[in-house]
Amino acid sequence: MKKLFTTMLILAGNAIYAQNIFKAFVKDGDTNKPLTGATATITTLKKGTTADTAGRVVITNIPDGKIEITFSFVGYIPKDITIVYPEKKPAVPLEIYLEPLAGELAEVIVQTTRTNQSIKDIPTRIEALPLEELDEKGTMRPGDIKMLLGEITGIQVQQTSAVSSTANFRIEGLDSRYTQLLKDGMPLYQGFSGGLSLLQVSPLDLNQVEFIKGSASTLYGGGAIAGLVNLISKTPRDKPELTFLLNGTSAGGADADGYYSQKWQHIGTTVFGSYNYNGAYAPAGNTFTAIPKTDRFTLNPKVFFYINDKDSGWIGLNGTYENRLGGDIQVVESKPDNLHQYFEKNITYRFSTQLSFTHKIDTASQINFKNTIGYFNRNLTAPGYEFGGKQTSSYSEVNYVYHNHKFSWVMGGNLLTDKLDVPYPLNYFSYNYTTLGVFVQSTYKLTNWFSLETGLRLDYNTPAPVNKANGVFVLPRVNGLFKVDEHLTSRIGGGLGYKMPTIFSDQTEEQEYRYIEPVVVSNLKAEQSYGFNGDVNYRNAIGDAVININQLFFYTKVNQPLLLINNVYGNSPGELKTSGAETNIKLFADNLGIYLGYTYTNTKQQFSSVSTTQPLTPKNRISADVTYEVENSFRAGIEGFYNSEQLLGDGTTGRGFWTFGLLVQKMWKHFNIFINAENLTDQRQTRWGSIYTGTITNPVFKDIYAPLDGVIVNAGIKIKVL
Repeated sequence: MKKLFTTMLILAGNAIYAQNIFKAFVKDGDTNKPLTGATATITTLKKGTTADTAGRVVITNIPDGKIEITFSFVGYIPKDITIVYPEKKPAVPLEIYLEPLAGELAEVIVQTTRTNQSIKDIPTRIEALPLEELDEKGTMRPGDIKMLLGEITGIQVQQTSAVSSTANFRIEGLDSRYTQLLKDGMPLYQGFSGGLSLLQVSPLDLNQVEFIKGSASTLYGGGAIAGLVNLISKTPRDKPELTFLLNGTSAGGADADGYYSQKWQHIGTTVFGSYNYNGAYAPAGNTFTAIPKTDRFTLNPKVFFYINDKDSGWIGLNGTYENRLGGDIQVVESKPDNLHQYFEKNITYRFSTQLSFTHKIDTASQINFKNTIGYFNRNLTAPGYEFGGKQTSSYSEVNYVYHNHKFSWVMGGNLLTDKLDVPYPLNYFSYNYTTLGVFVQSTYKLTNWFSLETGLRLDYNTPAPVNKANGVFVLPRVNGLFKVDEHLTSRIGGGLGYKMPTIFSDQTEEQEYRYIEPVVVSNLKAEQSYGFNGDVNYRNAIGDAVININQLFFYTKVNQPLLLINNVYGNSPGELKTSGAETNIKLFADNLGIYLGYTYTNTKQQFSSVSTTQPLTPKNRISADVTYEVENSFRAGIEGFYNSEQLLGDGTTGRGFWTFGLLVQKMWKHFNIFINAENLTDQRQTRWGSIYTGTITNPVFKDIYAPLDGVIVNAGIKIKVL
């Protein structure tokens, strides 16, 4: 009995001795910072622990043998390691590095504020669509960004031609002339080309899209009263890329895109080319085209220079040709007769150069220079009518940027020229505008929980408007970022804005420039505005899921807005006011992503003490998206969008409607296949009544507020050669 008891004590001692201890520090693979709250789990033993403020994890009572430990943290790629106990050498705490997830949960660096900072550290409220989301949107509509922008909360795409599909975008209920569309921070798409710009940009060569909603005139001058969209191009990476995308649609469309990039020691290149075609499409036997017959070619090569550690830059060219023919389907198909004669034809040529150069003075400061010169030739013809012009524009900017942990600022100046030549007899539309601006903006991190951003801009315009005889506009701006804790943040800010008188607006596009009197800047007032917005952002983990809730409130007032009345532009005796709210909810759990968005917009025109609702502005918009994705393997999603009733220009009310879409995509290493369906319930304005008055020969089209093309299915393949 005594021997048995002794043996049991020895076995128990061996068992206790065999219990091992695991120690490690879990850190961010990019920043080397500890990941407080990261978990380490041994599934087979049902053991786990959570990292402390130093990222330290400790797991005790581990038996001998092969053990697999899983490390995970919200927004990071899980990592598994295997350890065999007992260890041959004394245990030393390991350092475990987790890589951030791509897409929604990854850190996003934005360029629109010129300081290239993380989006979470900037007092200006900026939203961004990263590359992973653009890849998804690009399979839905590979030929343009019309759908991409139209699905963003707070942004509305407004079709300006019933038969040619031309369109502009509105932010927070304001007309498209109060917004800016930029490419790499430069205004390539504006003025005469505005109605076609969304249709002539492909997502395939974009790396990111950034949005500022609300006054951004201090950053980018006149025209950014409602906000801006900045398209950020791809740049060469260490690994070469060669991608082709082929797509076909049930509406007779076809897209063929190609993108190549490569980086060597001192030089690199990207080349994007595309051909986009669509046959004339009129669903359900409609008389007029819902999608015009379109042929478009695009070529965009760039060369990047990496001269040394301090000097780098790039040069790019952009060329686009498009022939767009819409109207009566019989005319478009070359079968006109005495009754069927109406058409709209747009032939456009776009050519531009871009130059960007950066010199790093030291690790904290640099000087940047960028320039673009653009040429746009557009010829618009209809029965018995022709309008054409050549727009030549340029933009040059030099700025100095300084940035450290506590303080950053940017100062600089830019020069914008814009010239339109219209041949006789409509040469009175010709103009030549120049804007010279200087700006300064600083961001100061006063405490760990509060950062203050202030900015000031001075613009000098020629010719000058009536209300600013010297042509000078002073635009201050202020924003504050409050970090209440790691889960709750808030941004509050606002600024002044202005817009010089111009002929270009949604109404002008709708009338095809027909019968409109020219705009004489010296006889009109510039539109001036002030606006502010504030948001609250909450982000937290709920078990293995992450929830992000953002609530935004906005308000903008435009004094004496320019209105088109009886074909004459003039300043109204009143104001235009828009206010509302946006709610965005995002939930990520394992492979499932859920997104809900709601926009409330109340836009009022108050002229001569009479207040009316602005036409073509739905008060309520809802968007919902559910996506299941296995990274680099499979993606499936369903989405829905609701637009409430809206007032139309003729005093009638357009009905509310829902649209739904479905996407399925399968990915392999070198190619993806996808199929996408839009407007599954076939919501079409032509199903609810006629979209024109008058006769088929001489139609007068009503406001377009709903889809015209009905159910569209597209399918294609993306081939990743490199």
